[in-house]
Amino acid sequence: MRLRLHRFRLSKAVPLAISRGTTSVVEHLLVDLEHEGLIGRGETGGFETGHRAYCTDAIAAELEALAPQLEPLGPQPLQALEPLLASLSPPARCGLDLALHDWWGQRLGQPLHRLWGLDPAACVATSLTLGLGEPSAVLARLERWRLQLPATRIKLKLGSPDGLSHDRALVQAVRGALRPGDELQIDANGGWDLEGARQMIPWLADQGVVLVEQPLPPLLDPAADAAGFAALQGLAPTPVVADESCWDLRDVVRLAPHVDGINIKLVKCGGLSEGLLMAHTARRLGLGVMLGCYSDGGLLNSAAAQLLPLVQWPDLDSHLNLIDDPCAGPERAGDLLRPAARPGLGVQWLQEVP
Repeated sequence: MRLRLHRFRLSKAVPLAISRGTTSVVEHLLVDLEHEGLIGRGETGGFETGHRAYCTDAIAAELEALAPQLEPLGPQPLQALEPLLASLSPPARCGLDLALHDWWGQRLGQPLHRLWGLDPAACVATSLTLGLGEPSAVLARLERWRLQLPATRIKLKLGSPDGLSHDRALVQAVRGALRPGDELQIDANGGWDLEGARQMIPWLADQGVVLVEQPLPPLLDPAADAAGFAALQGLAPTPVVADESCWDLRDVVRLAPHVDGINIKLVKCGGLSEGLLMAHTARRLGLGVMLGCYSDGGLLNSAAAQLLPLVQWPDLDSHLNLIDDPCAGPERAGDLLRPAARPGLGVQWLQEVP
């Protein structure tokens, strides 16, 4: 196998502000894996969660160091490559894992979801994100989304540095702008302390919010992290979903007694191999599955879309807010995303990456 990396920028049409800061431009890596004349491609990049952080330069260095070990090997069987993949950080593993899956699907001439036996008819609408800001700016962002697609499921970022009163004002403003049948989700991105979360969750339930994501900051100590979610149980019927606290299958099992759902992100969990395992396990344990993204481009979200038939709460909107994405992203009808029927990851290229 021959591994090549290409860097490219992804620029947001509207910068996204969350409790940890604002993002407008990121640099990502295109991972090319060539074998026997066929090229599989993956995407990855740096991100941070408040308690862990990865930079794109370090991810590239990991993959470049691994490249010589890949040269005498083939993409299949994937099981034989697991020791090499396990040595990588989650985002580095994601880029290579996606390229391997893309190569495999192309070699077999089938999209991954079909090889896994998943049904695209089970897909549901994605949520669209409203970042932190003044109520007028947040409502203007909602209207901009509505010019682009139906926007029936709204995810509002909370955890404002201006405190709970600002969070409540945002909820009330957005709630007043919702149309009949629209759904409001809340993502605090770990922006509340325990007392704040205990105040907000029942209040949000009274406002008709359908879920609350990552109310507390994620902790490196697994037991302490789980204890925080345990302390929020029974406050309201609104589902609580773990995102920054849930990285892999071990976290799904660890958090299952204390949460109602988990958010899978491919760069966080290490790619489709782990993501598929997490989704099936979470469903078997009675948890709802969210499928999320960071500032991900169309290739990453096309890869994630292969899992959409297993997902209750899709949140794959990042590529819809990009002005220079080289990929088209998943197939879309309104705000309903589906995995493409093209082989492998199903990626549709709009332009070449230099």
